[in-house]
Amino acid sequence: MNTSLFELFKIGIGPSSSHTVGPMRAARRFVRELKAAGLLAKTARVTVDLYGSLALTGRGHGTDRAVLLGLMGEAPDSVDPAGVEAKIAEVRATSWLMLGGRVGIAFRVAGSGEEADLRFLREQMYPEAGVVSHPNGMRFVATDAAGATLADEVFYSIGGGFIVSQAERLATASGSGVSMRVVPYPFRSSAELLRVAEEHGLTIAELVLANECALLADERVKIVRPVAENISQGLKPLIQGSQVSGLKPGPISEARAEMSLRPEAEALGYEPGPIPEAKVPAASLEDRVQAPAGSLEDRGRAAVLMLWRAMDACTQRGMEVEGILPGGLNVRRRAPRLARRLSGDEPSGKYDPLAALDWVTMWAMAVNEENAAGGRVVTAPTNGAAGVIPAIAHYYLRFLCEGMEEHEKEEGLLRYFLTAAAIGILYKENASISGAEVGCQGEVGVACSMAAGGLVAAQNGTNAQVEHAAEIAMEHNLGMTCDPIGGLVQIPCIERNGMGAVKAINASRIAMHETEGHKLSLDQVIKTMYETGMDMQSRYKETSLAGLALNVIEC
Repeated sequence: MNTSLFELFKIGIGPSSSHTVGPMRAARRFVRELKAAGLLAKTARVTVDLYGSLALTGRGHGTDRAVLLGLMGEAPDSVDPAGVEAKIAEVRATSWLMLGGRVGIAFRVAGSGEEADLRFLREQMYPEAGVVSHPNGMRFVATDAAGATLADEVFYSIGGGFIVSQAERLATASGSGVSMRVVPYPFRSSAELLRVAEEHGLTIAELVLANECALLADERVKIVRPVAENISQGLKPLIQGSQVSGLKPGPISEARAEMSLRPEAEALGYEPGPIPEAKVPAASLEDRVQAPAGSLEDRGRAAVLMLWRAMDACTQRGMEVEGILPGGLNVRRRAPRLARRLSGDEPSGKYDPLAALDWVTMWAMAVNEENAAGGRVVTAPTNGAAGVIPAIAHYYLRFLCEGMEEHEKEEGLLRYFLTAAAIGILYKENASISGAEVGCQGEVGVACSMAAGGLVAAQNGTNAQVEHAAEIAMEHNLGMTCDPIGGLVQIPCIERNGMGAVKAINASRIAMHETEGHKLSLDQVIKTMYETGMDMQSRYKETSLAGLALNVIEC
């Protein structure tokens, strides 16, 4: 176990974790490394080449915008979505960009030839032609005024907003770059997770919380976590229906964590002090919020609830904002009208015993319509699948908590997120959560599996039932392709989240009705999912070269 819950669930912006959040983080990291090496002031030009899926669907996924924002020093967790359009429009109009908010350089976005500084190389799958790597590759090159190369680095956006450099990818592949974090209850498989939990008399949620507390206590591990204004509010928020109140978001930034990601950071010249506000974008300021007083467990629980607050806020926005989604497909937002009908503002006809499923579908679609519009979302485990986890959390609070005290609802919600994270970590570390690598089974399929297991835990199901539910959910998502029409995270992505959420409920119910063992294990299904993804033709994996993307005429 080498991934934190707070790395799996990250606050960012839409429409894509691998095509928006990842490239923004890569561009920002490249600029910070230039600064650390004393090369930022010498940089006269930066060129960015996008390959594979980033090149084929990057425009529809906002990759060009993300790269520009990252080069300007913006971070996905703190950039203001409302201000993005103006920033991008200025760069396009002036062909001028403030690198890291400090150094002005000419930057030509328009065009696809050699004259452009941002190029979509649609005919080349990998940064090194003919050398198979990851289909979400990008190369950043900085040169001085004389044209001499100052820095040349390749990054890969490997899904869920995670990025690795070429050197890190090769080191991990060889085994030399893996430095396991120290936690009390490590696990590498679902079988090991169940065994360790049983040996210590823990639920999966308790095990994950203990591991997160260890990571929180380890000063060498730098993880960005949302921070509650104070612990008493963070632990005991008032939960009314599906909304958590009592938490106030503090400034959240990747800056401090990024400065210490690698042991040589200080040697390279990163300065621990605050960066003057006048010289950098407000979004990339140092995170000056100190961790609140309280036990490690209290702080960990409060941070989880802050993630839920961000998810809930995204859901509420998606339920309220009307209009047409950007991108040219003229897709109308449907969640607000469905929300009004379900709330009784519009006539809905006779009593419907399956209305709960309409609520679940509406919540999931609300999140992913907001994601498609470039709004603030939480990757869970990706942006394209961000609606499943919050939809099931809303379902739990609205339909399964009758007669419960508020603290009981809160405990169930914590069990849900902690358990879902354990399942997501298994997929992240043993397979993939990248649609460009394994298709949508690695996005909505994984989210469905996480939500199914988490929902069992929320209802105090056994660890074995959690594992069974997660296995069932993925078993019936195997082979799902990623073929977004027009390269946009809209069709079939938005509805697919609704379907994935409904399927998660069904999987959890099947598992909780079982009293005996089952034939397939979650480990076997995870292995099968990855192998299926590797066998899948690349044109069905977030390239928009086949499937619905090819057979539906764009309007």
